[in-house]
Parts: sequence; C-alpha cells; structure tokens
Amino acid sequence: MAITTPFDADGKIDFARFEHLIERYLHAGIQSFVLSSGTGMHVYLTREESRQLVAFGAKAIDGRAKVIVQTSALLVDEVVERTRHAADCGADGVMVLPPFFEGPTDDQGIIDFYSSVAQAGLPIIGYNVPQAVGVEVSPELFVKLSEIPNFISVKDSSGDLIAQATLVRTGLPTMNGADPLAAYALYAGAAGLIWGGANMAPRTCVAFVNAALAGDWVGAREIWRKLEPVMSLIWQGDYVQSVYAAAELTGYGAGIPRRPLARLVSGKFAALEAALGDLIASESAHA
Repeated sequence: MAITTPFDADGKIDFARFEHLIERYLHAGIQSFVLSSGTGMHVYLTREESRQLVAFGAKAIDGRAKVIVQTSALLVDEVVERTRHAADCGADGVMVLPPFFEGPTDDQGIIDFYSSVAQAGLPIIGYNVPQAVGVEVSPELFVKLSEIPNFISVKDSSGDLIAQATLVRTGLPTMNGADPLAAYALYAGAAGLIWGGANMAPRTCVAFVNAALAGDWVGAREIWRKLEPVMSLIWQGDYVQSVYAAAELTGYGAGIPRRPLARLVSGKFAALEAALGDLIASESAHA
C-alpha cells in the first residue's frame, strides 16, 4: 500500500497519527507499505521531512510488513543518498522515478541512471508513469533494466492496460499502480499491486487480493464490484485529494493534503461519497 502522510492543522507531519494509521493498516492485513509515496505527497515533503518520515515509519512497522521507500529526486546523487538512508532504516527496497523534468529520455540515459542508484545496494522498483514524467518504460527497456543488479520490478501507473500487458508479457515482475486496473492486472499476471486507493478501504482491498491470489475469481469479482466505482472515480482527477477525502470518510483520515493541494471541493466530495457506497459503513466499523 502507498500509505498517505498525515498532516496536522498547521500542515506539519502528524507522526502520532501516522503511527496510529500504520497499526490499523497492519491489523487490516496490509503486508507492505510504500513510505513517502506519491499518495503520501513525496514531492511536497522536504528532503529532511522525508528522511524523518521514513525513519519513523520503518521503526513503527518494525519488521511486521515489507517497507519500500520512494527515493525519487531530481539529482542522481540525492537519489543515491536517499536510498542509502532507506537502507540504514532497514527498508526492504526503494521505488524510484526515472529522471524527470527535462532529464534524459533515451534508453541508455535511463539505464545509466538506475545503474547509479543500484550502487546504494537496495532492490529497486522502477516507476512507469509517462503522463507525469515524460519517460516511458517500454518492454525493451524493462528487459535491459532487469540486467542491472538490484533492479527487480517496474510499477506501471500509466493507466493503460494494453501497455501494462506488454510489460507483463516480458515475464518480468510487473507491479500495477493504476487503481482502476487492479482486478485486470492481477488476472493478466501482474506480480502485485502498489495501491494508493487501499488507504480508504484496506480490509476490502486485502480481501480482494487474497481471493485473486487464491484463484477465486468469482469471489474476487464480487468484492471488486464494491471497489470499482470509487477506484475509477479517483483516477479521473484530483487523485491525492480524493484518496485523503475518501480515507476520512471510512475512518482512516490523514488530515488535509499539504499545499498547494487542498481539500476536495464539495461537488466532488459528494460524488466520492456516493461512489464509496457501502464501503463507508463496512470499513468504518473496523477503523
């Protein structure tokens, strides 16, 4: 799960609430966390805040679940430094965007970048989100990247099921990061999910994944019917704000997203509440 980062009324990280959320998500059955994730507002945390969040979160989890840390940054040396810090905190791996904001777009430039990050010694999950960073991890590039020691997977958040299927067909571990595609990705053979939307419905999401992994596709489909409306809605815009708002409704609130993001506008909030449907009651009962 790509866990949210809680903020207090002053916009500061609320570490007490963060620890409380971790405990509740563990109790709900979450088996791995991405700290300082995109859903956790990585780009709106200072480097020091991210370091503190990672150290605190890894200590709170204390080996009870896998810990992945997003260590993306503009400077290669900073990515390496963040990755080494994650290793010092006991992380099991890192998730790293390719170079972005006018970075290299050729395959060799991407390979060189991840080769540098690999020197920090932790397993790496690459990140395919071309609509945000302007770099696409093609199947051919994925194969080349997999030859780098410690490069183990790619999280595909393109939202394009056909494109994701081409990555899956390489036979290399592909992680789905697009909430509306979770069911289809697992059925197609994705290795797993890195799921921001799970913040709002952890128990239901865990039940869905368990059914899918057990090959109970009839049961998985019934559970997915409850999740699909809201997972599709949040993907249509204002993603982070929607996840924070939905988690508030189901009892897993993390406060208000940090500026420049803001609370979800009232019209969208009503649509979100309607899409959640019975999830509000079923998740709140355990929150």
